[in-house]
Amino acid sequence: MTKSFILTAIAAAALTVPTMADARSMRAVGSSTVYPFAKMAAERIARANPRLGTPIIESTGTGAGFKLFCSGVGERFPDISNASRRMKAKEGAQCAANGVKDVTEIQIGLDGVALATARATPIAGITQRDLYLAIAKTPFGKPNKAKTWKDVNAKLPALPIRVYGPPSTSGTRDALGELLMTPPCEANASMAALKKSDETKFKAICTAVRTDGAYIEAGENDNLIVQKLATNPGTLGIFGYSFLEENASKVKGVAINGVAPTYQTISTFKYPGARPLYIYVKNAHVRAIPAIRAFVAEMTKESAIGPKGYMLAGGLVAAPTPVRARAQIAARNLTPVKFAELK
Repeated sequence: MTKSFILTAIAAAALTVPTMADARSMRAVGSSTVYPFAKMAAERIARANPRLGTPIIESTGTGAGFKLFCSGVGERFPDISNASRRMKAKEGAQCAANGVKDVTEIQIGLDGVALATARATPIAGITQRDLYLAIAKTPFGKPNKAKTWKDVNAKLPALPIRVYGPPSTSGTRDALGELLMTPPCEANASMAALKKSDETKFKAICTAVRTDGAYIEAGENDNLIVQKLATNPGTLGIFGYSFLEENASKVKGVAINGVAPTYQTISTFKYPGARPLYIYVKNAHVRAIPAIRAFVAEMTKESAIGPKGYMLAGGLVAAPTPVRARAQIAARNLTPVKFAELK
């Protein structure tokens, strides 16, 4: 092996793996739901250890975050991906194809896909079936012609169906489809049969939302949805529970199947929209950027995500004790997730 060959190999490696010479701040992308908690951690890290710099936290949506995170290893790619759902198998495959082979998965807590409205709106609760019939593009395979909530359930008021919700890049949108729309859809015998014969078509019928104005994509800024609800009584909105908790004076939660979105109902999974929240760590960047370990440690501390942790003030729901214990072990060991086990 020649000296020039060795030098060339070293130079090539330097282009793909970040070094301390890069001297950049840690960068996290992803979920708008995890965003406020990640910001809390970033601010504490900056105060406690200024030399690490302030981690940069971007609210891109879970799906868009994974796309950026899995695009490669190196200075221009994110170090952390925040997620309001678990990484999908196809996203793991994208990571592997682009050289992002060692990724640690850490569950930081729980959240709920909350349904909310202005405090003056005369809707206190609906069922999952009501929601599905109101916002599905083709409920049970037929065009959606419902104009008012009364059209989907005679017990509901004759208010026009106007629901502000997350876009397709959002983990909250994925959770909406999986947790709240699919169960009532699958309860239909013909849909259950379709799932066995054509799962792709089944998923489209059960999770695709209307594009005729009844369902309005409000981007990744959940605070914008809160503002829309507060100024437009009669409309409903879908976002993470933390935003409901922070804006209780402006909006109210709408019960689903008789269960309101609260800390208690989410922590016990009684609320049908309860879900886990995650962060994903690009292990190849850890040595080059010390703030990554500091961030991961902060995001898994009992004083942050435990039953009395400071993140609960922002709406995070503490995960069960065994889950938090596993998160702390994962934060220390950074054991990579097995992409083959993702779904």
